[in-house]
Amino acid sequence: MRSGDRGTRFEFRLLGSLEVESDGAVLPVGGPRQRALLALLLLHANEVVKRERLIDGLWGEEPPPRAHNALQVAVHGLRRVLGPERVETVADGYRLRVQPGELDLARFQELLRQSPAAALELWRGPALAGVEAPFAAAEASRL
Repeated sequence: MRSGDRGTRFEFRLLGSLEVESDGAVLPVGGPRQRALLALLLLHANEVVKRERLIDGLWGEEPPPRAHNALQVAVHGLRRVLGPERVETVADGYRLRVQPGELDLARFQELLRQSPAAALELWRGPALAGVEAPFAAAEASRL
């Protein structure tokens, strides 16, 4: 896996299958839980998402007894891929730092005002394709 550093530029994609690209290469994001965590954090890029909200999003109404530990393991895995400065622990939650222009969803929203046809070109398939978690279907429909 690749570790990010302060100068690493990423391209995060939600408008189709979940992907992270850096230097022209698609990075291995991890297993289903780690991919779902990344998607949920990207939907709230640069915002603090409380641990309880993440647990609800990843496991639904009946999380396993060790959900907090499993969440920490998934966060650790994301930090190994993206770098520790990108996935911050903030009070009782986490924040994924995304730079301007790195997230396809943000670019889509900006382009939609200027050129709807250009905005639609960012879509590579159904939103959040391949993300398996309780939050994913509702968020994909919303998008």
